[in-house]
Amino acid sequence: MHLTLKKISYLVGLLLLLFNASCFAHGVDSNTEQFLTTNEGSAIIPFLYIGAKHMVTGYDHLLFLVGVVFFLFRIRDILIYVSLFTLGHSITLLFGVFNHINVNVYLIDAVIAFSIIYKGFDNLGGLKRILGVQPNTKIAVLIFGLFHGFGLSTKLQDFDLPQENLIGNMLAFNVGVEIGQGIALLFILTLLGFWRRHKSYYTFSTLSNTLLMSGGLVLLGYQLTAYFTL
Repeated sequence: MHLTLKKISYLVGLLLLLFNASCFAHGVDSNTEQFLTTNEGSAIIPFLYIGAKHMVTGYDHLLFLVGVVFFLFRIRDILIYVSLFTLGHSITLLFGVFNHINVNVYLIDAVIAFSIIYKGFDNLGGLKRILGVQPNTKIAVLIFGLFHGFGLSTKLQDFDLPQENLIGNMLAFNVGVEIGQGIALLFILTLLGFWRRHKSYYTFSTLSNTLLMSGGLVLLGYQLTAYFTL
């Protein structure tokens, strides 16, 4: 399917309309913010819930996952790639919080946005055409997983979490993230599985990944604009 520049501009414009300012806001809702700043002691269940909620509503993480699994058809391959992504963001989430490694939130989110562009471009075969060889996709997913984890840890550190029972609470949060990722992935795979029964899945695969890249470009533009202006 051939996309004209005019069609792509329409798609990008549609994405800009869909992503309003509140969608891009950093942080969490007021109730969660109050809990994170006032909680003392162990709170396993609440942190499980917050972790799951953050992943399910984390549109940047979900867009990257869509790109990762778009052309994966075997359960084994899906498990391998998702496990690498999980390993990456689990390592940096916990390491970042426990060692107080705080990265500028807009820059780290810009890298996360770039990961979406990268995966969509990779799905279109762009990297192989430019480089002449196919980069190791598994290593790329693991590396981008590390950046996604730093994004999570940076947001958590904004709340100056109490140190009491921090390890248990952070482990619960991380498990919650994985639960949320599992729920979101099940939903994504169900939709893709249904769509894959139809020829339109392949007919519109270029359009789908172009949309994915466009979403990443919108997010990247917002994050870099916010970094240089706020």
